[in-house]
Amino acid sequence: MSTIDKPSTGIVTLKHGREKPLRQRHPWVFSGAIDKADADPGTLVVVRSQAGEFLAQGYYNPRSQIVVRALSWREDDVIDASWWRARLQAAIDARAGLATYESLVAYRLVYAESDGLPGLIVDRYGDYLVIQSLTLGIEAVKPMLIELLVDLVQPKGIIERSDVDVRKKEGLEDITGLVWGEPPPEPFIIREYGLQYPVDLPAGHKTGFYLDQRENRRWLLGQSLEGQEVLNAFSYTGSFSACAALRGARQIVNVDSSQAALDAARDMMALNDLDQVPAEYVAADVFEQLRVYREEGRTFDLIILDPPKFAHSSRDIERAARGYKDINLLAFRLLRPGGLLLTFSCSGLVRPDLFQKIVFAASIDVYRQAQIIGWLGQGSDHPVLLTFPEGQYLKGLVCRVLRHEE
Repeated sequence: MSTIDKPSTGIVTLKHGREKPLRQRHPWVFSGAIDKADADPGTLVVVRSQAGEFLAQGYYNPRSQIVVRALSWREDDVIDASWWRARLQAAIDARAGLATYESLVAYRLVYAESDGLPGLIVDRYGDYLVIQSLTLGIEAVKPMLIELLVDLVQPKGIIERSDVDVRKKEGLEDITGLVWGEPPPEPFIIREYGLQYPVDLPAGHKTGFYLDQRENRRWLLGQSLEGQEVLNAFSYTGSFSACAALRGARQIVNVDSSQAALDAARDMMALNDLDQVPAEYVAADVFEQLRVYREEGRTFDLIILDPPKFAHSSRDIERAARGYKDINLLAFRLLRPGGLLLTFSCSGLVRPDLFQKIVFAASIDVYRQAQIIGWLGQGSDHPVLLTFPEGQYLKGLVCRVLRHEE
């Protein structure tokens, strides 16, 4: 057994008055809240108050700003293989409804803190799993978790994509590659609500695909876009473009900085027999290209903005807000009266109310009146634990620009 597959032996004592977050079952203990610790990195610990009262069990990493990540609020829980198995099974059971959709084969199976498994991501792509180990605590128990996932899910293969920035904060190196079973076929195709998407599990963005946008793609599939011109900015491999084409768009413009992603988008349209829809694939900086369209006087009926994360730490929030305002301001300028803007932020540090204020400010600066006609976000396979609001990171607005006569 690994050190994290044994009963808690280390002790972490909090400073006086720093117990409230744990009492309210927030799973993070920051370094500034700790008075003293007697534990080895990566091991299980009991967290106690200054008075010696039990607060939680979790795993410990003094190299991280989040020193303890809580696993249980029960002192009598034995955090062994059976405990981990039960938590994994609960997460899998919670997605049982998604598993019944014949037209849907890819979704998140384990969402870290929100599933009571902080630091662990597991995504299902048909018969394959992709895992991310984000913390030292999960790294310590990873071999056992892989064995449990094999037994519970019986995949053909498991790919690791532990190549995210947060691992550096945990003192960990990136790890990628096949960790169990057979590699996925090439090309690897997933189905989602009537469309097929090629997915690069070993090297694509995130774990291969933007699973968190699934229900927002579905929303777009419910709209009539007959005869509309669509701009898909930060288009990546073009999943929103496929949805727009299927719903009748007469012209689609994809803009992304990656030529490889645009090539994949072109192939994806052909795969779905949508390559007869006129489309442009523009490799460019999105901010600069939207300014080019502004100077040309070009306009669109629907604009989709799905930029990458702009805020990676609290120090980035102000800069991120300027970036979101700039890109939304440009989009409002390019929208025809009555047009729709689907605008997103995946920066968890930019809270939904702040994002709405940013989009409002952008509309005011270009004298465009707009209505919010929809709020979008991550799907049910990315749940947000009420005691862990940080689990909500993806937020989106559907804004309709009013016609001049309105």
